[in-house]
Amino acid sequence: NLMTLVRYDERFRPVPYLAESWEVSPDRSSVTFHLRRDVRWHDGTPTTARDVAFTYLRVTDPATGFANDAFWDLWVRGPDGVEVVDDYTVTLRMQPHSEFLDPWRAVAIMPEHLLADVPPEELAGHAFGTRCPVGNGPFVFREHRPDDRWVFDANPAFPAGLGGRPFVDRYVFRVIPEPATLLTELLTGGVHVYVQMTPDHAAQVEETEGVYLVRAPSRTYGFVGWNARRPQLADARVRRALTLAVNRADFVEATFSGYGSVATSSVPPFHWAYDAELGDPLAYDPAAARRLLDEAGWVDRDGDGVRENADGVPLSIVIKFNTGNRVRQSLAEFLQRQLRKVGVDARAEGVEYRTLLSQILDPEARDFDGVVLAWTTEFRLDDTGIFASDRRDTPFGFAGTQNAVMDSLMQALGVVASREEARALWARYQEALIQEQPYMFVYYPDRLVGVRDGVHGVRVDARGVWVSVREWWLEPDLR
Repeated sequence: NLMTLVRYDERFRPVPYLAESWEVSPDRSSVTFHLRRDVRWHDGTPTTARDVAFTYLRVTDPATGFANDAFWDLWVRGPDGVEVVDDYTVTLRMQPHSEFLDPWRAVAIMPEHLLADVPPEELAGHAFGTRCPVGNGPFVFREHRPDDRWVFDANPAFPAGLGGRPFVDRYVFRVIPEPATLLTELLTGGVHVYVQMTPDHAAQVEETEGVYLVRAPSRTYGFVGWNARRPQLADARVRRALTLAVNRADFVEATFSGYGSVATSSVPPFHWAYDAELGDPLAYDPAAARRLLDEAGWVDRDGDGVRENADGVPLSIVIKFNTGNRVRQSLAEFLQRQLRKVGVDARAEGVEYRTLLSQILDPEARDFDGVVLAWTTEFRLDDTGIFASDRRDTPFGFAGTQNAVMDSLMQALGVVASREEARALWARYQEALIQEQPYMFVYYPDRLVGVRDGVHGVRVDARGVWVSVREWWLEPDLR
């Protein structure tokens, strides 16, 4: 519905979209985008450089509350960071840094003529997002029924140079919260495509006639975040021991039925920065876990089966998860059983999601020992917001670790221009991250999509499910 300046191709390289070309200044302090001249908002108004400038000013304004604020750490925020050269040319200013086009793959350009008068702090709750969205992409918004569906029609004016009008006349996104109901709808023809399919449903789809499975890597990793402010979790040796004590491979196989893999770091396996040679240095080894805990001074001093430190403080931790999430609950309970075998008194505790977020993200609270969560990465990987020492008092710095080696590597990775030069740094960073273990990295899930026979063109990869939606088409008997 809304276009971005660039998009990624199948090899995750930036290619033109709303911007038909761009150039970078010789000192790499600015990028100038040249926009297509044949893109119009769905109300007929041309999309111009003023829309790009308006979007830039809003997403870099703290009052807007843009979710990925770290996108702009190396950009010049506010009016000094943007210049409208002419109606279809705009220059954005930045500090030289790596993968600088990545935000413009993710940030949709907004219509200035409709939103300029909306205060930044009111944008998130404005009706534009739910009741009257006007986009400029291949589908035109028609209807939104809360908690039921979104309806879009094909945009006949979508530029021919970008593929032209979508193949399907209408696209309906139905809201079906219960996975079992969604599977039934797919199998009975109520829906043509089931996105975010659970692994147990994927196996059933592969065995059922009339439907087929599309499988691809995702940008997600599941983890247990530790609170290093807690004395029992302050030592990296303890955090490494906790990982060694857990058979993550068994958990992944039992939970994802072959539709996922064991995670080792924050770098997903599909990504160019992933270091496959590293393997899994903290693979299941309870004997090594016991040795590390002994070395760190946690020993069962009173024979009750739970380790204590020299002051008699027991090695007790509570691992929280959000209620209603079966995978996260299963992981917390799995950890509880596994960690007790090496003398750690671990307990799983379910907490309502909003309450849990306040407990972990509020720098004044940090009311947790461990928490089961998942992150979805961007293509420009940057762990600064979650692991940098100077971010430990920000909401997402909840792990609270401080590691000078990681700090230095993250800073260098932020500015190195060449991927080839960056690979060696990424390998060193992943090694340092594994040693520090601010998180126990547990799983990389696959992206799973169920599709009915007769639906064609559904391509899925790490870019997402909707990357090919303009090209989806139905055989006549399904129309």
